[in-house]
Amino acid sequence: MEEDPAEPFITEGEDVDLSGLGEGLARGVTVIADTVKTLSSSPGVYRMLNRKGDAVYVGKARSLKRRVTNYTQIAKLPRRLQRMVAETVAMEVVETHTEVEALLLESNLIKRLMPRYNVLLRDDKSFPYILLTADHAIPQITKHRGAHTREGDYFGPFASAGAVNRTITALERAFLLRSCSDGVFSVRTRPCLMYQIKRCSAPCVERISAPDYRDLVTQARKFLTGNSQEVQQQLAAKMEDAAGHLDFETAAVYRDRIRALSQIQAHQDINIEGVDNADVIAAHEEGGQICIQVFFFRAGRNYGNRAYFPSHDRSLTIEEVLGAFVAQFYDNKPVPRLVLLSHGLEEQALIAEALSMKAEAKVELTRPQRGAKRKLVENALHNAREALARRLAESSSQRKLLEQVAEIFGLDSTPERIEVYDNSHTQGGEPYGCMIVAGPEGFRKNAYRKFKIKDPETEAGDDYAMMREVLTRRFQRSLKEDPERSGGQWPDLVLLDGGQGQLAVGAEVLADLGLSDLPIAAIAKGPDRDAGRERIFLPGKPSFMLQPRDPALYFLQRLRDEAHRFAIGTHRAGRSKARLRSALDEVPGIGARRKKALLLHFGAARAVARAGLADLEAVEGISKTVARKIYDHFHRDG
Repeated sequence: MEEDPAEPFITEGEDVDLSGLGEGLARGVTVIADTVKTLSSSPGVYRMLNRKGDAVYVGKARSLKRRVTNYTQIAKLPRRLQRMVAETVAMEVVETHTEVEALLLESNLIKRLMPRYNVLLRDDKSFPYILLTADHAIPQITKHRGAHTREGDYFGPFASAGAVNRTITALERAFLLRSCSDGVFSVRTRPCLMYQIKRCSAPCVERISAPDYRDLVTQARKFLTGNSQEVQQQLAAKMEDAAGHLDFETAAVYRDRIRALSQIQAHQDINIEGVDNADVIAAHEEGGQICIQVFFFRAGRNYGNRAYFPSHDRSLTIEEVLGAFVAQFYDNKPVPRLVLLSHGLEEQALIAEALSMKAEAKVELTRPQRGAKRKLVENALHNAREALARRLAESSSQRKLLEQVAEIFGLDSTPERIEVYDNSHTQGGEPYGCMIVAGPEGFRKNAYRKFKIKDPETEAGDDYAMMREVLTRRFQRSLKEDPERSGGQWPDLVLLDGGQGQLAVGAEVLADLGLSDLPIAAIAKGPDRDAGRERIFLPGKPSFMLQPRDPALYFLQRLRDEAHRFAIGTHRAGRSKARLRSALDEVPGIGARRKKALLLHFGAARAVARAGLADLEAVEGISKTVARKIYDHFHRDG
């Protein structure tokens, strides 16, 4: 907030005279002083409110009276808090039994109210888990986010949807568990693609018995709870037994499963003594910004990491920001027994006590100085430095737009790759589907793709069928080429040009391919195709419109228009090519060499069509059999 020259701020050492202060600052001091008269020395939480009734600051105190009194001593306040006092027109206070309860309440209120003068933890989406269901005779393995209301075993949290997806893919290969929904499972009559690519044992059509499938579930549960050596030893014994009986096909299946488990371990195992369930939190400051990296370790495995960029005043120390971050971070998340830190925290003992109360078990906050644990912290610090450097180097405007897109579509994080799909045809003729790609660096034209509609069952002009074919071909290929989703070619958002119908088709395709976790949406043109009145469709939610002048809307319009431009251009190029196509292209058995010989001899395809059989036989390279085939093609009605 810029300073108001009519409201001079006081520097330390000056005499305070309320009559000489600006109106806002004098009013704020008066409001706070009046509130102090009613306060006790109990611990609690206080809120400072502006004219609109919005909280501009939330704080906690061991003694409310002593803490709030400090805000009336203007000369001792930093400029940030002087501004805050100037905005204050009212205060609200809640007393608590202990300072720990005050800290927990403060963290909850900060996250809910987002006061501008607090350190704010933004983009704090809930973390995904792996769920092995227990409410079905044939358990499902799936990604889960939100409350743990469904019966089953939850493993996590994972730092991102990508980390969960990669682990589930490897677990499917290792244990052949189904990931389809119960609804899809109940109506299957034949194995799906997941069975064909050896990522499911097809219990839906009884390619595996129920008891044998439950054995696979037990093995998966053991592996996820840290008993990986036992599972691998069992699989190795079965592989050797099958090989000993010369059943090499079965032995190869066990070999592939062991490889899948080894792949998980290569990326996730840490095997550091004393680090079983722990979080590693490291902060790095540069350019007035702070990046905080959080790594998750569960059952001795690395479940990924995520970078945070909390909003904070530049006058705050890194220890203050990190302390506020930790208190807010665990407000809605399970707390591990051990948290390794890169810096000491402000009020570290109090935060540890609050987290222990929340976890109902002793939680240790520690800053390791040496050894293997220190190396984990140093690795997190390195990642924090790298993430902050990337953020500072990126275009701030493009990043801000992508962050808004993430918020609009409920994405886990800022999208690095958005794919937009559109179709084009003329009354069903020369139909093409197209995909464009955008990310932090803008449009990635080398990643654009066009799809000539090939399915003979697709009726001319059927946009839904075209969209189904395009999405099926695109993601079937990716499943075969990069099933681990590690090549950077998988989208963070699939955006369709269209409405509810296109969205339904797209969601159905992804579900059939076992890709229901991919975020998908559709954007439809407004009434009379008015720009600025577009409607956005999301699965399972009511459609909505953005404000006409919302920068994110302009960005989405640019994405849609680029997809439309590319689709129209592709269709027109195909249509022009079709017009230039020679009639000889329709003659079976006529390749490029023979076509060239005929055109050189007769001068034009029309002359070839009118030629007699003897004339055709006279062309160099055209045998009597081929000449008869050409003649019959053009004279079939004669």
